Amino acid sequence: MQSTVMKNLQTLTVLPILALASLFIRISVSTSLRPLLTGPDVAYLGSRVTFWCTATDSSPPVTYELMGDGGVLINTDIDFQGDQSARFVLKVTATSEGSYHCTATAGGSTGVSNSIKLTVVTPASNTRVTSEPFPPVAYEGSRFVLNCTTNGSHLSYTWFFNRKKVTSSTSPAFHLSGNTLVMGKVTLEHAGSYYCMVKSRVQDTERLSNSVPVQLTVKVNVSKPRISFSISKEGASYHGNVTCWSTRGSPPVNFSLTLDDREVGSVTAAESLTAWFPVDMVPGLDMGVAQCRVTTEVQELTSEPVTLVVVPVGGNVKVEVEYLYRADSKLAAARLSCQVSRGTFPYVSWLFNNSVLPSETHVDSNIQPALSQYAVADHRRTLFLANLGPEESGYYRCKARDSYDDSGPWVESPAMLVRVTDRYHNSMPPATPSTETPQNTPMPTIEAITIAFCCFLLLTLAACVGCVFTMFDHEQAHAHVATTNPSLDALPLSSPLSQSEGQQADTCSTDSSVQNQTVEITV
Repeated sequence: MQSTVMKNLQTLTVLPILALASLFIRISVSTSLRPLLTGPDVAYLGSRVTFWCTATDSSPPVTYELMGDGGVLINTDIDFQGDQSARFVLKVTATSEGSYHCTATAGGSTGVSNSIKLTVVTPASNTRVTSEPFPPVAYEGSRFVLNCTTNGSHLSYTWFFNRKKVTSSTSPAFHLSGNTLVMGKVTLEHAGSYYCMVKSRVQDTERLSNSVPVQLTVKVNVSKPRISFSISKEGASYHGNVTCWSTRGSPPVNFSLTLDDREVGSVTAAESLTAWFPVDMVPGLDMGVAQCRVTTEVQELTSEPVTLVVVPVGGNVKVEVEYLYRADSKLAAARLSCQVSRGTFPYVSWLFNNSVLPSETHVDSNIQPALSQYAVADHRRTLFLANLGPEESGYYRCKARDSYDDSGPWVESPAMLVRVTDRYHNSMPPATPSTETPQNTPMPTIEAITIAFCCFLLLTLAACVGCVFTMFDHEQAHAHVATTNPSLDALPLSSPLSQSEGQQADTCSTDSSVQNQTVEITV
């Protein structure tokens, strides 16, 4: 019995040792099975990829299993020869993306490999450009956004403007963010063609997709409208017309006319920046205050107000002359202005020596004009004489009437005499209002006046010197007489000289004066 107990105790002692040995053997076997999984980490959708699972120094047969995310078994392969790799070929689908690993089982032991994360790249397709706003039309200063939309994944985007690549460094006006191209403030320089190119890359394989170009149209902001009015006469009736226009902008725009804050007309200008509105008009009457308003998708502007009053021509009319000189101070031209004191729409006609000067657009080729070179401006209110010479000398007048009434009365200015000769080209020629016939009396020039003034100054200086010499000689003569005739000093001051002595003294004084004056003139 004692021996039996001893055997049981020995058995109990050996069992733990056997268990530990068995565990050690299993751990060593498991540790020796270290499979290695190799294969791509990125692949195009629809392509085929190959994974290899290898467990070296394993005794055949070795069972290999390819596992996906969550331990999902994908495929199994058995190596009956040993030291052989298991080959797993997969067709890449949209669900193929994820982590993969393999297991190797040999001799009842299983080893787990490393993991490979596979990324599935979908090539770009159906690439196109959309705009905000749409259609791609933007006004100056507004924000404009282009989006490159496509089907695909793991893509890079490149923008082109007028076939040139857009980058942040070369195009600071553009802001690139992913598949978006942003223009914070659009300018006229941004108008043009845009398209995007989408690129995907797997190892050495690159796939591209281009969009269809989109044309951006940049509209110019419309300027503040202006307003004017006119009047015409048909028979005994008068007709008014108000013109609204802007000097800058992109049509179409809408013009409307208000009269005393009440809209009386509206029109859309599709091809220009001008609109016309008929209104009632009577000369001399106040027809109200008119204003133009222009409206676009982003703007609404109003003109300055204007009172619709037509004042008939009347009052005083006069001609003013201004001479124009070249850089070398020589006379080049003359500008005559017709000043009409009253009248909204005067029509001005010019007369030279009572001959009417025709308009440049109505000159009869068979009639020689009175002046060879002239031009009118400012609605014929200004007359330019481009060639000044004796032929342009004469009387100039202007007369005015209402431009809308051909049969209306004329008001006429007094004649202005303008005399131009060859010697006046270096000086200011005279221009005097006159109603008399011009005389042929020559008029002095600046050179003649200067010479005469110099001669007068010289004569004055000579006279002064002569007086000084006369006074000096007279004092010497008086001293000489006093020395040679002491009896004269004895005479009382109240005693008169004899007649002969007085005559002698007068003669001496006169001779001295004449002699001094002759010397002065000689000098």
